[in-house]
Amino acid sequence: MQDMSAFSDDNFDAKEWINVTFRSPEVKDNRDAFISSLVMKLQLYVQQVNSALEETSQQVLQSLPRIMRDTDVLQQEALMLREKMKTVREEMSKVQNDTGESLANLEHIDQLKSRLQKAKQALHEADNWSLLAADLEEVFESGDIESMSSRLTKMQQSLGALTSVPDYEDRRLQLEGLKNRLEAIASPRLVQAFTSGSIDQSRMHVRVFMDMDRLSQLLKYYHKCQKGILLQQWHALVDAEQDEGLIHLLKSCYEMFLSAWNERVKWCSQVFTSVPSAAILVDLYADTLSSLEPSLNSVIDAVLKEEKEPLPLLLELSQCTQQFVSNLQAAIESSYQGKCIVSEEKLLSLARALYQPWIPYVKQYSKLESENLKKQISPNLASQEDLSETVQSLGLSVSSAVGTVLDAHKRCLQFSQGCAFIGLLKAIKSYFSTYLDQFQIALKRLDKQIGSAEDWNMFQMCLTLLQSVGQLLSEVHHLDKELLQSLINTMKTSPENKTTAFTNFKLLLLDDGGQKEFALLCKSYQEGSDEFILKSVVTAIEKLCGEVHSTTFAVILAPIKVQLNLVQSAPAWCASENKSPALTLDLPDYSFAPQEYITQIGQYLMTLPQHLEPFLMRDNPALTLALSIAVSDGVGASADLLLAGVACTTCLIYCDCILGISQLSTSACKQLATDIDYLGNVLEDLGLSLSDQLSQLSTLLRIPVDDYQTQSSGCQPKLVAAVRQMREITTT
Repeated sequence: MQDMSAFSDDNFDAKEWINVTFRSPEVKDNRDAFISSLVMKLQLYVQQVNSALEETSQQVLQSLPRIMRDTDVLQQEALMLREKMKTVREEMSKVQNDTGESLANLEHIDQLKSRLQKAKQALHEADNWSLLAADLEEVFESGDIESMSSRLTKMQQSLGALTSVPDYEDRRLQLEGLKNRLEAIASPRLVQAFTSGSIDQSRMHVRVFMDMDRLSQLLKYYHKCQKGILLQQWHALVDAEQDEGLIHLLKSCYEMFLSAWNERVKWCSQVFTSVPSAAILVDLYADTLSSLEPSLNSVIDAVLKEEKEPLPLLLELSQCTQQFVSNLQAAIESSYQGKCIVSEEKLLSLARALYQPWIPYVKQYSKLESENLKKQISPNLASQEDLSETVQSLGLSVSSAVGTVLDAHKRCLQFSQGCAFIGLLKAIKSYFSTYLDQFQIALKRLDKQIGSAEDWNMFQMCLTLLQSVGQLLSEVHHLDKELLQSLINTMKTSPENKTTAFTNFKLLLLDDGGQKEFALLCKSYQEGSDEFILKSVVTAIEKLCGEVHSTTFAVILAPIKVQLNLVQSAPAWCASENKSPALTLDLPDYSFAPQEYITQIGQYLMTLPQHLEPFLMRDNPALTLALSIAVSDGVGASADLLLAGVACTTCLIYCDCILGISQLSTSACKQLATDIDYLGNVLEDLGLSLSDQLSQLSTLLRIPVDDYQTQSSGCQPKLVAAVRQMREITTT
């Protein structure tokens, strides 16, 4: 059966329908037969539609006369209704004009009647007041609180009708005195009812106080009574649980308060039907928790004085508090029954009472965390007898050192929800300062062992230490980003972000000074005033990179400096000062070979890559980072940076040594140029090049005397003058 529903679609596309239809498996078997069948179906469908359309048209044409008749009838009825409404309006207007004066008289008479009734009622209530006050002493002497309350209620009603009598104020004062007297009689029984938990007696007293319009006073009695009970239970817990430990005591205390809440919220809902139970108990708990005796702080402080590891204990205690707050908040919300019946101000007062004991410890967090972190640093880390083992230990300690700080960050979040962030930063900076001292100790030991001979073991230790510092710097960068993100997340938990009273931790866990300090920290990073949150730590590590780099260079350059110190006393030009004929001959360039001092330097430089190989077998971002920090314009791989630095320094020292030569013969000039070119070839083999100064010196040393003035143009004037003086070339 062909589906014809597609033709009813407003967006029907004939081409699309044909394409879809001809993709069916039936078409593949016999296309012509399928097309013939489809055409026949479409023709039949068109005939059916035409028949239906014609039938519908006939029905519409047949019903048109009836519709027209109904329309005419409705139009006539509408006209008749409009005429009737007009007539009614005219009659109402006539009645109003005819009876206006009569209605005014009736209204005046009604006012007189009302005044007479009020006067009658006042006389009746005045007489009633006298009757009620007549035997009042007998009622009070009977001790029946309900009878007293009923009599006073009726007197209150009578007083309401006597507001205009001359002695109203005296009567009011008399009634207030009677209420005070009744309250004094009822209060001992009321306290007994609240203490024993008697629902019937408590309800009776609630009715009495409500009738006297003194429900708020009754709630104060309940508050005082229950506060005393809870404080007694807390004191009993302190005495009974002293030997069980502080954590057990705190958990027992919170269990007692939570159990008391669940019992009292049910009791209050049965007794105080007109006041929400949660509102009564929130005030009660806020006051009670702020009045614990002994205070929670004094109990905790007494234990902390004897505790060697105070921070873990405080962390566990704070977790207990946060769990209790969560449970209590859930209990409060469950009593709402879908309605917010406790103001945010009252909830905030309760939250303050819950977290108030922790404000001093959040304030002390920096000191506590600093002591805890410093204990994680091994005192013998940099003082091992074998220096190579010391360097190796420092490298292995980097990841654990940063991991220790990350653990401290987690503790900060658990302990203070990030509010102790400033204290955490101080502790981290103090920790890294102590930790970096271990690197300084190792570096000083390396400096003391620097000699003048080749010492590849020292070279390896220096590079290992430099790589460790680079790794530390890299991990501190990642740590800094994590801490910054954590600070941003903490900034988001503010009143502007719809936090509840129980989650506004900056207000709950920080005193006024702490809140201001935290706000300033947040503001500085919101404005982007500082790139690193641990800027002082990053700066100290970068400085350490430079110091280790300097020591590394000192180790590498020590043998080079020994050879360069021989430059000014080399045989080639020292002999020329004696004017030996053999050494003053103008020999061709190919007859000169580099002297021993420069070949020693060249051989030493050629061995550097093989000693760098252990650090280059894989990508070494830590060493590259350290070198890039130490070398201000350092760009490239670690080996390139190190070799380039060695080449640059060697050229600089060599140049200074050459400029210290007092006199050179023609042959000596060629010899020195040959030495310089040899160094250039060695550096070229290492992928480096001579400095511009050495290249220019080589050029100036080879220029014939007669052409010196013309061919030396373009070189540095300082070098031109120095070589002229060495070669004793006179200026023209």
